Amino acid sequence: MTKQFDYFVIFAEMRTGSNFLEDNINGLADVICHGEAFNPSFLGYPEVDSLLGVTEAQRNENPFALLEKIKNCEDKIAGFRYFHNHDARIFDVILNDPKCAKIILTRNPLDSFISWKIAVATGQWKLTNTTHLKTAQVEFSLEQFEDYLTEMQNFQIEVQRSLQVSGQSAFYVRYEDLVDLDVMNGIARFLGSHAQLDRLSKKLKRQNPRPIAEKVSNFEELEAAVSSIDWFDLARTPNFEPMRGAAIPQYVAAPKSPLLFMPISSWPDLQIESWLAAMDQTDPKELRRNFGQRPLRRWKNTHPNHRSFTVVHHPVARAYEVFCRHILPIKDDRYAELRRGLRRVHNLALPEHPDDPPLSTAQMRICFGEFLNFLKFNLAGQTALRVDGAWASQSQIIQGFCKFAAPHMIARAETLEEDLKLLAHHAGLSWQAPPPAPRPQGPALSEIYDMELESLAREAYAADYTNFGFKPLEF
Repeated sequence: MTKQFDYFVIFAEMRTGSNFLEDNINGLADVICHGEAFNPSFLGYPEVDSLLGVTEAQRNENPFALLEKIKNCEDKIAGFRYFHNHDARIFDVILNDPKCAKIILTRNPLDSFISWKIAVATGQWKLTNTTHLKTAQVEFSLEQFEDYLTEMQNFQIEVQRSLQVSGQSAFYVRYEDLVDLDVMNGIARFLGSHAQLDRLSKKLKRQNPRPIAEKVSNFEELEAAVSSIDWFDLARTPNFEPMRGAAIPQYVAAPKSPLLFMPISSWPDLQIESWLAAMDQTDPKELRRNFGQRPLRRWKNTHPNHRSFTVVHHPVARAYEVFCRHILPIKDDRYAELRRGLRRVHNLALPEHPDDPPLSTAQMRICFGEFLNFLKFNLAGQTALRVDGAWASQSQIIQGFCKFAAPHMIARAETLEEDLKLLAHHAGLSWQAPPPAPRPQGPALSEIYDMELESLAREAYAADYTNFGFKPLEF
């Protein structure tokens, strides 16, 4: 019978009980854990010269050689502990390897943070004899704790998402579970061990069993500080919008100047393209388009000091441009089916035939408001119609860009000339003012804009308002 796993990793952090977990795992005859095998500061354990015949210098040069040694342990299921700050070169490899068993150990982050502070203060990281116990009262720092919490959460989220995407499962263990013999033996079964523990290890002792109030010198300050932390992320903006790719074929580069435009489908596109052409005193038809990853890397390598940029603009103005450019025009075949869905399912009073009279200003106001209401449900994944790139949230589009490379600058439509002037300066280029932005068909936005439309846009594009700090429009 073949083994389910070739090796294992314990994803943990300092002061989460990983030493105790390892000690119990090593009590299984056919399992061995090699400590923090990829800790940049030491090899497995402090003051160890080599691990499985690999020296620290050899591991630092090529961590995969040690990983292969662990994988190919003949007589035991071998593994190691991995923390967020360990050698990142192996991280994706072990995460994406279904033959690597994942054990995820967690602890209340406040407890582990205070325990870490005490260990730093006393220099005692393990306790085998209570007569040697060192104690200390430490001072709680909210700033330190928030940094610690962010690092831990980001790491856990990354691990969790990778497991979800790859369709893997993990064995989750809480700090409190470590004293449960049945749970420890459950880990053994999960790893495929034929052994079972009859008792837990008594080698290591808990170092700080006292209440937190006794461990910190400023407990009242701690209570006040942690009460302000959104432990359950209640203030987050729910996001059910489909994730987007890097959209590299849509990028536009100047033929000579080291400028790369990463467009968000919106009204400044043509304005920016005209500006890029003007910077090189050429025709917009000469702009570089339709990049792939390899050609884009080549362009970057041949344009030193290059600058990439995108432009965000107010959600109401962007949605109105989309509405006027794609939704109203009857001849735009790309959106014909979507337009029918908006009329029949979402009751938008859109013109249906070429000879229909254009909407009045009052009708435009009503119809655009209905479109914003549709966007609220569409971006939340509550409609059958696609989330088109023309109105996808700017936050999600930029996140997609970052899958390849983040833009150097996120310019804003309301300060476009100032932002482009700064961009040109950093690229070492002579300044050319951008041409005026093309005006959407129909009434000007200022003729229909009111706080009701602003509120509808804020509901639809909550993430954009939060991330970019948009405020109500002023005309």
